[in-house]
Parts: sequence; C-alpha cells; structure tokens
Amino acid sequence: MSDIRIATAEDQVLLDKEAKYCSYGDTVHYIEPPRIFSRCEGSYVWDTEDQAYLDLQMWYSAVNFGYANPRLNNALKQQIDTLPQIASQYLHKGKIELSEMIAVDAKNKFGLDGRVHFNVGGSQSIEDSLKVVRNASNGKSLMFAFEGGYHGRTLGASSITSSYRYRRRYGHFGERAQFIPFPYHFRGPKGMTKEEYGSHCVQQFARLFETEYNGVWDPKVGSSEYAAFYVEPIQGTGGYVIPPMNFYRELKHVLDQHGILMVSDEIQMGFYRTGKLWSIEHFDVQPDVIVFGKALTNGLNPLGGIWAREELINPKIFPPGSTHSTFASNPLGTAVGLEMFKMTSEVDYGAMVMAKGKYFLEGLQDLQKRFPIIGDVDGLGLALRCEICGPDGFTPDKATLDYMVEEGMKGDMIVDGQKLGLILDVGGYYKNVITLAPSLEISYPEIDLGLKLLEQLLVRATKR
Repeated sequence: MSDIRIATAEDQVLLDKEAKYCSYGDTVHYIEPPRIFSRCEGSYVWDTEDQAYLDLQMWYSAVNFGYANPRLNNALKQQIDTLPQIASQYLHKGKIELSEMIAVDAKNKFGLDGRVHFNVGGSQSIEDSLKVVRNASNGKSLMFAFEGGYHGRTLGASSITSSYRYRRRYGHFGERAQFIPFPYHFRGPKGMTKEEYGSHCVQQFARLFETEYNGVWDPKVGSSEYAAFYVEPIQGTGGYVIPPMNFYRELKHVLDQHGILMVSDEIQMGFYRTGKLWSIEHFDVQPDVIVFGKALTNGLNPLGGIWAREELINPKIFPPGSTHSTFASNPLGTAVGLEMFKMTSEVDYGAMVMAKGKYFLEGLQDLQKRFPIIGDVDGLGLALRCEICGPDGFTPDKATLDYMVEEGMKGDMIVDGQKLGLILDVGGYYKNVITLAPSLEISYPEIDLGLKLLEQLLVRATKR
C-alpha cells in the first residue's frame, strides 16, 4: 500500500489559501490533507490529477441519479434561458406543477389531501415542519425523536438530532427532544427476533402514557405534552439502520391514540433511495408530514420542502407569511424537480433499485462470510450498511473503518489494470458503519467494481 499522498504544488497553493481563508466548521477536514476535485460524471469523481474515484455515497444521497445526469442538467440549462429567477413571493408554473405532483402522489398513496411548502434545503425544511406542527398543536414545543436520529444542524433541527455534539456549544432555542430507542436489532437484546424487538421498543414507548407520572400525558384531559414524533424511516447518519416491518405500524397506533403527529424525514432516504419515492411507504402507515430535500434536484439546486396534511397547513391555519425564504421554490430548482419526476415515471425505478440493491447486498453478504470484521450487513433498495467490528464480529471498530476510508481516498487501488480510489461514508452510533448510497443509475459492473475495491480495503485493514 502507498504512503500518505502528497499534494501537487498547484493543489498545495490552494490548500494554503483554504487554511487561511476558509472556515473549518464543515466536514472537509475529517481527512487530511483534503482532496480537491475537478470534475464528475455518473458514479465517479476525478481529482486535479485526473485520478478517478468510484463514489458509493453520492454526496450523502443528494445525487441519486448520478453526477452530471444529462437529462437533469439539460432541464436546468433550459430553465436558465427562460425564467432563471423570480422572487419567491411571485408564482411561476414550476412551483405549482411540482407541488401538484407531490400532493397528488401523496393523495394516491396515503389517501390524504395535503399541500407542499418549499425551502432551500433539508435543515431549513425541518425548521418549517417544526413551525407547522407547533402551530397545529397550539404552540406545543416538545418533540419525540429517535436515538441515532439526524435531522440537521440548524438550531431547531439540532434540538431533535440525538447527537449532543451538534448542540454543545450553542445552547437551545426551545426544548431538546426526548430521544426514544430505535429498534437497532444487531445491537439490541439477544433472544428476540427483529419483529419481536420492534414490538418491544413500541411497548416501552407506550409505557410513557400509562399514567400522568410517566411525564408526557395528562389522562384527565387526554392531552400529551408532545406535539410530534420525528422519524427517519431508515436511519441515515445513525448507520442506515433498517427497522422491522411491523415497527412503524405499531408506533403510529400509539401516536394516533394520543394525538401526536408523525413527521417522516425523507431527506436522505427519499426519491427512490430505498426503492420507493418515500421510504415510509414500506411500512404501511400514513405520515402527517413529510420532509424532503437533497435528491429532489439531484444536488443541482438547494431545494427542499415539506408536504403536510390539509388540516395542518391550509391557509386558515398556516396563512401567508407563516414562514418564508428568499430562494424558496426558485424556478431553477423546481424545473429540475419536475424533470426528475417525469424521468422516474418513465422507468420502474422501484423495481430497478430493488434488484440492484439485492445484488449489492448479496455481494456484501459474501464479503461478510470471508471477513470476520464485518459484523452486520443489511439493506433496503440501495440504502446499504456494512458494520465494521473487532475480531469478535461485534465490538465497534471505528479506527479500522477510518483507516479504510483514508486508504480509499489514496486512489491507488488496482482493479483489472485500472487505478482507482473509493469514496465511502462513515455513519453509525459508534462511527463504525459504512453507509452505502450509490447512484441509483449504477451499473451491475460498477457494483462488482465497488465490491472488489471494498475487498481490497478489507484486506489492507486485516493485514495492517
């Protein structure tokens, strides 16, 4: 294996400027030295030395349809030449038609009338959803959320994100959520099936409503202190943890009994990542609010939004001016979003993603059999997980995964005579999970290539 890669003279000039002028408050410096990239296409990105990297995380699932997707790029280019800009207090065709597509789809799937509100990204749309549910519950500010849940790093979103790390230095505007255990079966109690553990977690949550002394429920007036439960149907940053299929149905029953709304955060798992438009569709429940972002525009424009039931967002309860962003519902973003919906309506993306995901998961299961440090693999569609552990196959091993990520970024692996790098994402409660979110357009040969590159990294990790 190679030593630490040395930056070129040209890159070093840029890195020196970055060190002086750029904030380190984002995640660039998780790997040192940071890599500088120059182009992208399909499932690949290239650095300034024209070294190719197969990307198996696709900008945290923002680029579901591949880098530089020609059809979506062309939609953006065409919009630039017609109506590139308009203030968000004015209407344009794209906003109306994209809202209609999302609302009609929700009506067909969930049997619920609803409306769509746009904003400039996932965290901002979470903030809007907090306004909607607080407003609909007469100002209740308390929320439930999951351990391992991630909903963003703005002040409101971080209050319902389980990591204290994101709140520690900033305090609170409002109350922190009460975090409820998620049915993470691999690390749950032994002796239970996945479905039994899901029911157990729901039963433990339901205990909170048994008496007033459990702290969340007043049985005399039949009122909960909590407005909503924020869920990621498949946990994202928490490590692509997939719950049992009975879990949300049983949880929603408890929520409905006590007048608590379910908000489904689809920012990472929406737009066919799991083989359905919304990942909550797998679980046979009706969400009250859906929050979306990222892949709506394939990463070409920071556009997100919410869909909410009519009773929560109609103009009488949520009138003009309730929330606003200068660039919300901008015509460039809505044009790409519309084209994405048209594109996915022409091909059975659900079947395609499920077939590719099954193939990829079988490859991961084969690696698991050959490498004891892989403790768990799982997947739903093309949201896949590979948990790196110690020799016992269970003890979390963050250091080994960090090593694998850094080795992948060296760009020095050889497969069939081709020199490549591999881009992986790290997630999980212990930061020991490879969270795999490849392009939905990934080919079967590229899946095979990704598995071969993963195998090389596993070999390096076990021999180091």
